[in-house]
Amino acid sequence: MAAVYFTSPLLLGVTMLLATFLIQYERLRGIQSSGVLFFFWLIALLCAVIPFRSKILLAISEGGVSDVFRFTTFYIYFALVLVQFFLCCFSEPPPYFSAASPDENPCPEVSAGFLSKLTFWWFTGMAMQGYKHPLEDKDLWSLNKDDRSDVVVPKLLDEWEKEKLKARRKQEVFYTKCPSRPYDIKEGEPDEAEVMFPNKEDQKQPSFLIALCKTFGPYFLLGSALKLCQDLLSFVNPQLLNMLISFINNPEAKTWWGYGISILMFFSAAVQTLILHQHFQYCFVTGMRLRTAIVGAIYRKSLVITNSAKRSSTVGEIVNLMSVDAQRFMDLTGFLNMLWSAPLQICLALYFLWQYLGPSVLAGVAVMVLLIPFNAVIAMKSRSFQVQQMQHKDSRIKLMNEILNGIKVLKLYAWEKSFEQKVLAIRQKELSILKKAAYLNALSTFTWTTAPFLVALTSFAVYVTVDENNVLDAQRAFVSLSLFNILRFPLNMLPQVISGVVQATVSLKRLQNFLSHDELDPTSIERQKTATGYAITMLNGTFSWGKKDPVVLNGISMMIPQGSLVAVVGHVGCGKSSLVSALLGEMEKLEGRVAIQGSVAYVPQQAWIRNASLKDNIVFGEPLSQHKYQQVLEACALITDLNVLPGGDQTEIGEKGINLSGGQKQRVSLARAVYGDTDVYLLDDPLSAVDAHVAKHIFDKVIGPDGMLKGKTRVLVTHGISFLPQVDQIVVLVNGKVSEMGSYQELQNQNEAFAEFLRNYAQRDEVDEDEPTVLVEEEEFLGEDALSNHIDLSDTEPSAAEARKQFIRQISVISSDGEVSTWKSTRRRLSEKKVAENSPQPKNEPTDLIQAETAETGRVKLAVFWQYLKAVGPLISVVICILYCCQNAAAIGASFWLSAWTNDSVVNRTQHQTHLRVGVYAALGFAQGVLVMISSFTLAIGGLGAAQQLHARLLDNKLHTPQAFFDTTPIGRLINRFGKDINVIDEVIPLTIQMFLMTFFVSISTMIVVTASTPWFSLLIVPLAFVYFLVQRFYVATSRQLKRLESVSRSPIYSHFSETITGSSVIRAYGRESSFILMNNNKVDANQKSYYPGIVSNRWLGIRIEFIGNGIVLFAALFAVIGRAHLNPGIVGLSVSYALQVTMSLNWMVRMTSDLESNIVAVERVKEYSETKTEAPWVIEDNRPPESWPEAGNVEFHGYSVRYREGLDLVLKDLSLNVHGGEKVGIVGRTGAGKSSMTLCLFRIIEAAEGEIVIDGVKIADIGLHDLRSKLTIIPQDPVLFSGTLRMNLDPFNQYSEEEIWNALELSHLKRFVHSLPAGLEHECSEGGENLSVGQRQLVCLARALLRKTRILILDEATAAVDLETDDLIQSTIRTQFDDCTVLTIAHRLNTIMDYTRVLVLEKGRIAEFDTPSNLIAQKGIFYSMVKDAGLA
Repeated sequence: MAAVYFTSPLLLGVTMLLATFLIQYERLRGIQSSGVLFFFWLIALLCAVIPFRSKILLAISEGGVSDVFRFTTFYIYFALVLVQFFLCCFSEPPPYFSAASPDENPCPEVSAGFLSKLTFWWFTGMAMQGYKHPLEDKDLWSLNKDDRSDVVVPKLLDEWEKEKLKARRKQEVFYTKCPSRPYDIKEGEPDEAEVMFPNKEDQKQPSFLIALCKTFGPYFLLGSALKLCQDLLSFVNPQLLNMLISFINNPEAKTWWGYGISILMFFSAAVQTLILHQHFQYCFVTGMRLRTAIVGAIYRKSLVITNSAKRSSTVGEIVNLMSVDAQRFMDLTGFLNMLWSAPLQICLALYFLWQYLGPSVLAGVAVMVLLIPFNAVIAMKSRSFQVQQMQHKDSRIKLMNEILNGIKVLKLYAWEKSFEQKVLAIRQKELSILKKAAYLNALSTFTWTTAPFLVALTSFAVYVTVDENNVLDAQRAFVSLSLFNILRFPLNMLPQVISGVVQATVSLKRLQNFLSHDELDPTSIERQKTATGYAITMLNGTFSWGKKDPVVLNGISMMIPQGSLVAVVGHVGCGKSSLVSALLGEMEKLEGRVAIQGSVAYVPQQAWIRNASLKDNIVFGEPLSQHKYQQVLEACALITDLNVLPGGDQTEIGEKGINLSGGQKQRVSLARAVYGDTDVYLLDDPLSAVDAHVAKHIFDKVIGPDGMLKGKTRVLVTHGISFLPQVDQIVVLVNGKVSEMGSYQELQNQNEAFAEFLRNYAQRDEVDEDEPTVLVEEEEFLGEDALSNHIDLSDTEPSAAEARKQFIRQISVISSDGEVSTWKSTRRRLSEKKVAENSPQPKNEPTDLIQAETAETGRVKLAVFWQYLKAVGPLISVVICILYCCQNAAAIGASFWLSAWTNDSVVNRTQHQTHLRVGVYAALGFAQGVLVMISSFTLAIGGLGAAQQLHARLLDNKLHTPQAFFDTTPIGRLINRFGKDINVIDEVIPLTIQMFLMTFFVSISTMIVVTASTPWFSLLIVPLAFVYFLVQRFYVATSRQLKRLESVSRSPIYSHFSETITGSSVIRAYGRESSFILMNNNKVDANQKSYYPGIVSNRWLGIRIEFIGNGIVLFAALFAVIGRAHLNPGIVGLSVSYALQVTMSLNWMVRMTSDLESNIVAVERVKEYSETKTEAPWVIEDNRPPESWPEAGNVEFHGYSVRYREGLDLVLKDLSLNVHGGEKVGIVGRTGAGKSSMTLCLFRIIEAAEGEIVIDGVKIADIGLHDLRSKLTIIPQDPVLFSGTLRMNLDPFNQYSEEEIWNALELSHLKRFVHSLPAGLEHECSEGGENLSVGQRQLVCLARALLRKTRILILDEATAAVDLETDDLIQSTIRTQFDDCTVLTIAHRLNTIMDYTRVLVLEKGRIAEFDTPSNLIAQKGIFYSMVKDAGLA
């Protein structure tokens, strides 16, 4: 006895000393909270509880304490352990000497305690914050160090390099082994190399998979170990249920044993929950790092791949690698463990089932196996439906895009009806496929719901019928049921995981191929000193674009002295640009050597502009020197452009430089090179896109002998002959060889290739020289081409310049974010603020042209749900709910029936009425299945009805919307409504609602069953529901906003990436790779910064909801134990087995609520655009003009004024004039005088402010728009064609006969061209008519006019689009064909209207002069001065 008294305290003392030492050691190491110590104190506490109770019981029974000292010390010890355990739950502050964290908002996870990490308590702060106000970027925590790009990507790249090295070594082994054989190999004896590598491809590729495994494997395996524990634990609860039922069966059993089982059930479920979510955390973090690493690797690779490799995959494909394939890996990691875990769970479940039901289990398993191919077929079929539906959707969006781009033309021609039919036809096909998919979905839901039931039914039925002595008691039935429920998950997951793995292997192949592409050889260009005095030397250089491609440049030798200006000339395709690429090291050098001394700047032929401010584009990462910057702007003729751009040099340039004209892009690109101040300049035809007078300015100020770059070495590829006399040396290329070199004079005297080149180009150049007179004005007025397709404000409002500035700012803001979706608007507002602060504000600005799109934040209003229900139909909605109620009633009925069956009395070891029991059970089960099928189908049909209705309303409204709306709304925003939002309404919302209803009713039925069996439970429903609701609100608000932030931050990664690929040669030339890699890192990190809290929020929610579920299990068991006197085992089994499966549906219900709230917004957005103000009706039935109207063609304006929109100034003021039938009237005036507005008024594109227009005695304001517009003809300024056949473009309503159309084509000089096309009139025009030249498109518009042949023709003369030749054709046709019609021409070239009857001169929206041309010239007024300027007088 004495020994115990010494050894036990001694051991305890040593342990405590060890613990103290460990605590101090960990504190010094900076570990803020320790799992080991937490478990130590927990176990110490639990062990101390037992003596705690027994010492008290002993003292009570003895009536006093025998050993006071030991008694007291034990309770002091117990108190101290309790305190220590309590303290251990919190984390220590970091040690004083730890490095200060650089992050302004570090993630609390790092300093969280062990318990907090285990339960994700550290996330609660963000959940609260997200609930109080919508989260923004600044609320997000910075990424943990191990998740950041600069840590993750290099790890993967190191492993990948090792793999590549291994593969190379193997290849070397392979090559060295081959030739080592003498040549006397006997016939038929395999070569050694063949034995080693039976096929040569195998050994080539290094394995990307191994690199990934080495990088991320160890971390991921931790998660797998946790998964294993969780799998084993999940089989504990069925065993406990078995014990509980036998406890209820046995009246002698002690009550504490029952409580013990209940608490154990809770404990086992809780541990399972914690372990499972830790496992998910490991997996998802691995997935996140995988994506970061893959994106980073692809980005870095894309900066160095060769051009031949780049050609083998398009930009779109590479972006797909980044978005789709990286995403696939990320999605897979979460479920990858199921590959081994699912089979394990299935085997274990079958093993336990065998013990209860014996061989009968095999019947159930057979059913499961049979269902697998059935599900596979459904999956295959639904995938093919998806593909078809995507095709229809794409074609619908493409058509919508064209309609919205050409909406003005549709209105002018009154063609809306025809195009509406086309869209609806496509939509119909789309919906019919969706309907088929809905049938399939109903089927799969049916199998999904009935599968577990079928399995149980067959097993039980076989078990009962095989042997009369087999009794189905509560233990067997309910334990088996809970095991079948465990089986359900792995069986459903396996096929998904396998298909995921298959997809990921495809992605892996693609990634591996891309990452194994050849890289550019950085050593192909020597950078050290070249021959003295020479900046560039090339000796016998032979180059091709790829190793296997034909030679492009052959044997080129040239020496370029430092500081000289060398021009490279030659015909198209002779290799001029290739020569520049070769000097940059972009081509494969086959032989020879190239050396360049000093740094290089490069101006490509197609200017590459980044999506950044104009200033950033020019400065391009160099330190800013204001003086030099101003000089550069001056020299590159950018000053005037800066005055036109809304924000000056802070204007944000859209993707691909969308809001700059071609010439401006080229000049910005040149300015970047000049600002870079390097030693060697390679200029690839930088003057091609600018006008002649600007080209001259740039040559003189920048490139030429006296320009900013004098003294630098310049290589200029050019077509312009006028500059050649001023260069030091000319290189003439012919078919990839240098045919001659020398100065201008020398070459001209030799009279060879160069002289011929001069003769060819000289004529063209002279034409160029005369043109500036027309072009000057256009240059000043900001590339028309940038705007023409967006808006027609060009010369209409008095404040046109301002409005356009506004407009351009808006476009730049919008195009900067790829897809314009609602969530993007936060970013848009920021960029708008940014632009607004920096820009020198133009005076008296009109109100904003384009309103920023509003983003939904916070909760979704109930009204939106109501709108959706109205669209579905209130009756159908009620029917759906009733169906769901019935199906759950059937399910509950089946369960209660089973419970009653298990309680059947056993006579002579057999149960009676087994057939009745089996029959009713089966009937109830199938009733449930059929009801599920019907309800899911009704739901889908209701959803499709709603989708059809919402889309039709949106489309109809948009075609009736006045033009002003389209002028102020970016097309991207409308397309988004027709694309993304309609797609959500079609597919996502019905599925989400279905899932929500299923989980909701499952949860409700659990409550009903548990309450019915143990009524006490009803007291707990309210508090549990309250906690559930609280968690749910916190989660939904936070996760929804995190999703939005994540999708906003995702598209910049891809747009920056595609930008980098297109400009990779420029980035390399300037040596800016590292700063671009840094930008990519930052963008990926910014995206992961909002993704990471998103994952954690799901874990946070899961743990909390599952604890509620575990609570339900605990109380169901406890109440069963308390009331065991009057409960039969069947009811207890029923109630606990129901409780065991409730956690899953509770969890999903929250997720679905969240998804539903995020997605229902689409209904709101579509509805918002279905209710905008519409224009006048197309046809007014009781006031239709006669068929033959207008007969004479008289047009009268009476005191007519008009403005574009409310609140703007009048554009036309008080016009009164009278044009007689058959007159030809020219309308002239300076820019902004209101010429185009007059035509728009005739068509009522803009409505009168006061006054009226009368045509042949009919007031145009009183008739329908289509009646009016179809009786007038216009040949618009920019010819718009739609994709479709040529015939459709001429006659969309099929009103005219074949010969009428050919006749019109002949008169419009297109007959020869159309005859030459293989398809003739059925020739497919591409989008916007891209596959016809501009002149041909203009002639097609003329043919349209000839077909309609109305009494009044309005001609909005094209300015720059048409060459003089086409212009003459059009004019002559109009003179002959429209001889008897009233013709109104808006003229830019005065020579076309000199022979018109009268000319109307507009000045600031009023009539200044109106008379015959000869009289007006005689009056020497405005018209005279215009004629004089044009050189006609």
